[in-house]
Amino acid sequence: MPKIMPITDLRNTTDVSNLCHASNEPVFITKNGYGDMVIMSMETYDNLLESLSIDAAITASEAELKQSGDLHKAEDVFSALRRKHFGNV
Repeated sequence: MPKIMPITDLRNTTDVSNLCHASNEPVFITKNGYGDMVIMSMETYDNLLESLSIDAAITASEAELKQSGDLHKAEDVFSALRRKHFGNV
């Protein structure tokens, strides 16, 4: 369940920090009853960026596949990688 708090609660910085770290989720800040900001711990932010990066890579891969239509067998790819990095194995 999302954590929601009014902007006036930001005065209690220690409590807000503890909430962000304990929930590992964004905390939504309201102003006059409307959404205004989102705050989160650095760990949560880093995880979000990593997820976005992975999603972008998957999207790019899907677009490349759709454009070229080239598929390779996993066995062939791994064999080529083994030869490249370990010689004739």
